[in-house]
Amino acid sequence: MENTSEKIPPELAKELRALAHDLSNALETITQGTYLVSQANPPENMRRWVELIDQASQDAVKINRQLRQILRNQS
Repeated sequence: MENTSEKIPPELAKELRALAHDLSNALETITQGTYLVSQANPPENMRRWVELIDQASQDAVKINRQLRQILRNQS
């Protein structure tokens, strides 16, 4: 939002918070899955893919946290 004094309408904020919560749950599953696969001592080429997936999920977690913070500040 360009004008930070504008508030997100309550109905939209509620829906966005629910979506952010659902996204958090999905990302947690991915994060836990990559951890478990990494503990199985996969071959080197698979380990690199697991690391890429894990890094991408961690980046998505950070973005989701930022989104949730914006929702808290704007609604």
